[in-house]
Amino acid sequence: MPMKTLFILNDPPYGSERCYNVLRLASALLKKDPEAGITVFLMADAVVAAKAGQKTPDGYYNVERMLKRVLVGKGQVLLCGTCMDARGLADSEMMAGVRRSTMDELAAATVEADKVLVF
Repeated sequence: MPMKTLFILNDPPYGSERCYNVLRLASALLKKDPEAGITVFLMADAVVAAKAGQKTPDGYYNVERMLKRVLVGKGQVLLCGTCMDARGLADSEMMAGVRRSTMDELAAATVEADKVLVF
């Protein structure tokens, strides 16, 4: 049975490297075990990481592209709906494949996960 890992991110996508490092680890886990159950839950300022249309300078990491790698690897990316609302982010502004979520869904994912990593 594949291991289920839940990553909970709180920091903004740029300015600190926490989102960058979490998404590097999530991608590495998917590469090592394509059947791994990876869930990335974005809350607080991390919800901005899933905003569509990010443009970063050449040679600089792009969190939107990194999240797409998680989705392509059959991982899921969930967004705290309350956090989105607090930041004025509409579902239509977010990248394809991510989904608005709730604290109840985060609680369920936490119970189901073999490992929970909070950044």
